[in-house]
Amino acid sequence: MLDITVIAQEFKWEKNCGSLARAMANFGFEKLAFLNPKCDFRGKEAIMHSKHAKALLEKAKTIPSFREALKKYDTLIATTAVLGTDYNIARSPLYPEELWKKIKGKTAIIIGREGEGMSNQEIEKCDFVVTIPTSRKYPTMNVSHAAAILLYELSRHSDEKKIGGFPLATRKEKNVLMNLVDKALGKMEFSTPEKKETQRLVWRRMLGKAMLTRREAYALCGFLKKIK
Repeated sequence: MLDITVIAQEFKWEKNCGSLARAMANFGFEKLAFLNPKCDFRGKEAIMHSKHAKALLEKAKTIPSFREALKKYDTLIATTAVLGTDYNIARSPLYPEELWKKIKGKTAIIIGREGEGMSNQEIEKCDFVVTIPTSRKYPTMNVSHAAAILLYELSRHSDEKKIGGFPLATRKEKNVLMNLVDKALGKMEFSTPEKKETQRLVWRRMLGKAMLTRREAYALCGFLKKIK
């Protein structure tokens, strides 16, 4: 699992503390810290909104200041809903799907503040900043919703076992499948060699693009073997 801590910066609302913990648990992340919290992150409302992620709140750490956060982590990732321009380099961000490539060593992602976000000065001190492309009409997301999107993208590149994680067909299995396609095509009549090659190319492209599971590949192999 990726070594990532989620830092909730100066959260004011217990319900957001609980919702953040729940989002983390959904995607297999367990390290939670509260930077200078402005509410009781183990309070009744926080526990209620955390559902089955109560344990994350119970073992969450407290970080007294942004300066202390800078000392604790090898890589510190800022988040923002306010994009920069060519003149505001600090707010020139990565997108969520690029985030996993930047995870090195002991890493923390700062979420919040609620309604205000991070200051330019804070963002400048982080290693880089990430943003979620949202509607221009309403760009700011709830902190726990934003965290869920970022953690989902990161979880896609972790070795954590997930729901629906069926094993995909390997390159070797796809090659076996393509050899069976070639044999099947060899038994069929085409008006020209070019049309046969077109069929072969279409199959290769389809198999290349399809996210076949191993079970699907085996079923397709069985079908092709029955062609006489």
